[in-house]
Amino acid sequence: MQVLSAWPHFWVSDRLQTGSRMSEQSTRERLQPVLDPTEERLTSRAVLGATIGNILEFYDFGTYSFFAIQIGQAFFPATDPFASLMLSLATFGAGFVTRPIGAIVLGSYSDRAGRRPAMTASFTMMSAAVLLLAITPSYETVGLAAPSLVVFARLLQGFALGGEVGPTTAYLMESAPADTRGLAVSFQPASQQIAATAGALVGEILSLTMTSEALNAYGWRIALLLGAATLPVGFWLRSVLPETLHRAEAHVLVTQPAGQSRADRRIMSLGFVILASCTITTYVMGYMSTYAMNTLHLSAPLAFGATLSSNAVGIAAALVGGLLADRAGRRRIMIWPQVTALLMTYPVFLWIAESRSALALLGGLGALTLIGTIPYSAFYVSMAEGLARNIRGGAFATIYALAIAIFGGTAQPIVTWLIHLTGSALVPAWYMLFAGAAGLLAMLMMPETAPLTRNHRRT
Repeated sequence: MQVLSAWPHFWVSDRLQTGSRMSEQSTRERLQPVLDPTEERLTSRAVLGATIGNILEFYDFGTYSFFAIQIGQAFFPATDPFASLMLSLATFGAGFVTRPIGAIVLGSYSDRAGRRPAMTASFTMMSAAVLLLAITPSYETVGLAAPSLVVFARLLQGFALGGEVGPTTAYLMESAPADTRGLAVSFQPASQQIAATAGALVGEILSLTMTSEALNAYGWRIALLLGAATLPVGFWLRSVLPETLHRAEAHVLVTQPAGQSRADRRIMSLGFVILASCTITTYVMGYMSTYAMNTLHLSAPLAFGATLSSNAVGIAAALVGGLLADRAGRRRIMIWPQVTALLMTYPVFLWIAESRSALALLGGLGALTLIGTIPYSAFYVSMAEGLARNIRGGAFATIYALAIAIFGGTAQPIVTWLIHLTGSALVPAWYMLFAGAAGLLAMLMMPETAPLTRNHRRT
């Protein structure tokens, strides 16, 4: 919260040349009214309410994956443990199916009724789903009703999470002063990293302090209930947030109706490619604990330690990316760190594969995460600023959910299959290079949207 307390007051310039006209091709733009000075404290409240809700939702969604084996044994018993695990993982994947649906429904709702009601509805549904998962009796107790309830809970979780990212990102952007939007929006990716780190820590602590029998019987329920215990706080924080949908935005360039549709489609198309690239990179990096144990044959503590340290670095990198985007513009902070990450990827994985040491795994993945995470904070705010307000929540949510559904659920199986097919430990590097190059091309075509740099710098 020290970062929040250092944020400046709303920046209002008395020397704006409001009578000037700017044109780029056929797109005509104008400046919005400045913000009401009485709302100067809105930013910290918005970040707190939106971020805490985001952390809890992603924690609840992701905790399932950490306990897939135990959940499979409780709800999907089978004579073959592998079959039980696969049924559990298939149920985890069911959450991806409903994410685009939730994005369309709740995202559009946020553009009509407001960001706060959409975020509150998403949080309420996620709360109901995680409580249902935590208290559902095992298969031995209620038979087929158990897996049926679990599948329903996962579908509801996916629907809720699909409608979370778009409205939350729009809210963070709309509530922030013009010169700190990058930092405000960077709490969206940072909160996801915090949730992943928290879930991994809870899983690690429970596995170290409980017997395997207790962990299988009820340990995973404790992990879910820990998230559920904080739900009332998150619900209250969201329910009292001020609305931003109809709030004036300072220094936001808005496209006139004649050119709006074409400009929005361009932003959405480029955004989909960038989010697909980000998704593949994130899920491949999330695969590193399995990769370290199965492919490199390193110890489990080292493998999980690498994942935890990588997540921690990702939190800092996301916030740094937002700060840099406010100072140097969106495109610069998207493009140059992305180029650096592409140049680093193959050497880092070659170092890890050949040395198979703790230094290579921890240091290499940490450095790659640090550089590779920075561009996406700049992209998040750039896409939010580039979309018209009346479609911002729904468009962002839908593009994000589609990218996750298509590329998030397939990244790890594809990498596993390619490693098995080729026998090469460098498959993750090649897959990340392919995705990263596609993302870089899309970043090069993104317009500059930073209000404080747009008229002074070109990348």
